[in-house]
Amino acid sequence: MQILRVDSLEDPRLSAYINLTEIQLRNKLEPDQGIFIAESPKVIERALAAHREPLSFLIEEEWLEGMKETFASVDSQWGPDIPVFVASEELLKKLTGYRLHRGAMCAMRRWELPSVRDLCADAKRVAVMENIVDFTNVGALMRSAAALGIDAVLATPSCLDPLYRRAVRVSMGTVFQVPWTRIGGSERKNWPQPSIQELTELGFTTVAMALTDDSISLQELSRRIHSAPSEPDHIEKVALIFGTEGDGLSKRTLAATDLTVKIPMSHGVDSLNVAASSAVAFYATM
Repeated sequence: MQILRVDSLEDPRLSAYINLTEIQLRNKLEPDQGIFIAESPKVIERALAAHREPLSFLIEEEWLEGMKETFASVDSQWGPDIPVFVASEELLKKLTGYRLHRGAMCAMRRWELPSVRDLCADAKRVAVMENIVDFTNVGALMRSAAALGIDAVLATPSCLDPLYRRAVRVSMGTVFQVPWTRIGGSERKNWPQPSIQELTELGFTTVAMALTDDSISLQELSRRIHSAPSEPDHIEKVALIFGTEGDGLSKRTLAATDLTVKIPMSHGVDSLNVAASSAVAFYATM
């Protein structure tokens, strides 16, 4: 590693951390050549374990010694020329607006996302995030998907980028462990159709998670998934579709899916936050 101390946020070498918006980072060269920021040693380690390419590090001085093993691993895999910018706690607080979580960030190269067909070839349970735009919900859903055995996560064209810096941090780096891709690419017109039809052709029963009059219960969905394959209503492969904050799933999506499933509510609660509802659904369908 190249250890380089910096004492100003005006240093042009820090532009990936300071001057570029999330969209600019994503499109910094080509889509598969863009950049994302991983924050905290644990997140960085999970990204490196998934063979994501580091471009540079920005760390607090006090964390330099504690990350020696990580740097040695990077040297072994990627060579000794990757810069490690070292700054004071005060300087990094100016950058982030708060005490940097565990003192480290890493600029990493994006990778080319697989096709839905390739990603889902052997999948039994997948989750679809329709237009979810809150980084906390995206990160939390990814973390629950990893913990509860979801085979893949699909993000619709208008969904927040799962590699958005704060979404990565909330996910605790599980965004690098759960296979995911975009469904419908970058074109909004491709969701819900023909994307839902693509899932159907891949053998998935498409399930809209919503509180509607024709919903079946989550318990009933679980029964069908865990029933014998000979049963007429057995579900072999399921795609659980979760809607955006506030409005939930679109009417077009509700009309296009095979089933609508609800989590029964008590005490007049109208719905659960998507981070909570996805965790409940993932657990119930294990």
